[in-house]
Amino acid sequence: MKPTRDKQPASRDNGREEARQSDEDRDSGVDPEAAAPPPRKKGGARKARAASGRFSQTAQRSFLDGQLLVAMPGMSDERFARAVIYMCAHSAEGAMGIMLNRPSSVRNFPELLEQLRVIDSAERISLPRAARDVQVLSGGPVQTDRGFVLHTGDFFIDNSTLKINDAVSLTATIDILRAIATGQGPDQALLALGCAGWDAGQLENEIQLNGWLHCPADPAILFDHDLDTKYVRALRLIGVDLGKLSPIAGHA
Repeated sequence: MKPTRDKQPASRDNGREEARQSDEDRDSGVDPEAAAPPPRKKGGARKARAASGRFSQTAQRSFLDGQLLVAMPGMSDERFARAVIYMCAHSAEGAMGIMLNRPSSVRNFPELLEQLRVIDSAERISLPRAARDVQVLSGGPVQTDRGFVLHTGDFFIDNSTLKINDAVSLTATIDILRAIATGQGPDQALLALGCAGWDAGQLENEIQLNGWLHCPADPAILFDHDLDTKYVRALRLIGVDLGKLSPIAGHA
């Protein structure tokens, strides 16, 4: 797993100090250490590496951060048919989220801990219940060899945890797996292998083309194990009856 990195917005001085800003600050508006935007879902290796996440924690939140993205019934990309995605980061630079209703081929979290050498075989039997209950999901088609832990906001690692809102955070380092294994992790968590990512403007275009609906997230949908009903439940949050929903949405 790869640690996230913070991204700080460039400082802006007022009054006379404004004239002293560097050309770089005026031109870019972001810190030189800022991350590249998340990759396209069909991007190559370079873009996939960027999706492991160097996300901004302190930049002003906007767009769909912390919301659910729900695929329309007529979603043309079969990888996202009936998908429910929790949006972790969304800005003018791009977007990244975790799919909540796709099981991974790797189902056994304790076995995964052993494979990653977080624990040895003798320790599996003594894992706390919270660790045994962590579900492993397929988080999306980008960076499927990387792990992202979506969890409640009661756990935080400096320079590694992205605080999405007061209730939910994302951590992508092996330290959180060690904490879960020793009973010192978050109250609730899921491990996603891979993620979904969009370039600047790509998600907005897909929404405009009626590919997605969105709504505020329900914590129950985030962390429960009933994957088969999450799509219908997410639509209900929007007030949509799947049986009456046309595959093509209209515009007012």
